[in-house]
Amino acid sequence: MEFINKLKAKAKENKKRIVLPEGLEERTLQAADVILSEDFADVILIGNPGKIEEEAKRLGLTNLNKATVVDPENHEKKEAYTDLLVELRKSKGLTREQAEKFVVNPLYLATLMIKSGDADGEVAGAENATGDVLRPAFQVVKTLPGISVVSGAFIMILPNDEYGEEGMLVFADCAVHPNPTASELAEIAVTTGKTTKSIAGIEPRVAMLSFSTKGSAKHEMVDKVVEATRLAKEMDPELKIDGELQADAAIVEAIGSKKAPGSEIAGKANVLVFPTLEVGNIAYKLVQRMAHAEAIGPVLQGMAAPINDLSRGCSVSDIVNLVAITANQAAGNV
Repeated sequence: MEFINKLKAKAKENKKRIVLPEGLEERTLQAADVILSEDFADVILIGNPGKIEEEAKRLGLTNLNKATVVDPENHEKKEAYTDLLVELRKSKGLTREQAEKFVVNPLYLATLMIKSGDADGEVAGAENATGDVLRPAFQVVKTLPGISVVSGAFIMILPNDEYGEEGMLVFADCAVHPNPTASELAEIAVTTGKTTKSIAGIEPRVAMLSFSTKGSAKHEMVDKVVEATRLAKEMDPELKIDGELQADAAIVEAIGSKKAPGSEIAGKANVLVFPTLEVGNIAYKLVQRMAHAEAIGPVLQGMAAPINDLSRGCSVSDIVNLVAITANQAAGNV
């Protein structure tokens, strides 16, 4: 895919260290082998070195000797990471004994490596639930200054160029926040606009979606989207954004011009911001399956360092693609 190939080429120019904490998971090892073969990121695998070597032989993987392997039970920075975790969580009452147990958890260890500057980004979730991936990320790496909510964006690439930016759209939030407030939804809109510009290299045109277009329906859920649109404009006056818009009014020019005449977004949106997680998650999965779209992500937005979560149903190529995005995030390309 041209889009991913461009990201890999950019990542190769300034290689970053991406930690894969699920170092014994089969698809993760296969993905690591591809990444190391294509040489667009340095891979850190967390897991028992002997078991990783056994799995590499069983799977016929020939590039894993290029990876850095960290044994969670026995490595030289174990005490330093324990000290760091105690310091970060002492206000929450974390004891050293508890910290010692957390530090051998690969998901916590990965975030501590990032916090310490020993890794630049993380990709996980092939065998762990989203909550388990994000919990240590929130506790250790935390969010960007001024950002209170983390969200997940999907880059949707359609097989034709009828909608969005020549067939490319960005959907959010499809992965993290179940029911954002108006101010949180505004943050999601602004961060998704920035993700769109930096990842895809296109100028975002953000549609704040609802079941109403410009007052066609009255409901508190519509009011939330209207308020979120107003707040997003205050947060980023340069952002091209409009709402509330129904989905067809957002992406179909003939409908947009009728339902929202004069809008610079209606009918031309390339970013769709959904009012709740359930709507966004359902929408991206339907588009992925029924429209045969490529769904790349979720790309987590709002974290202080790039930590991205996979679906447990992910393929090897999904992992490779998300590592390419994460490496670009770490390099400041996205």
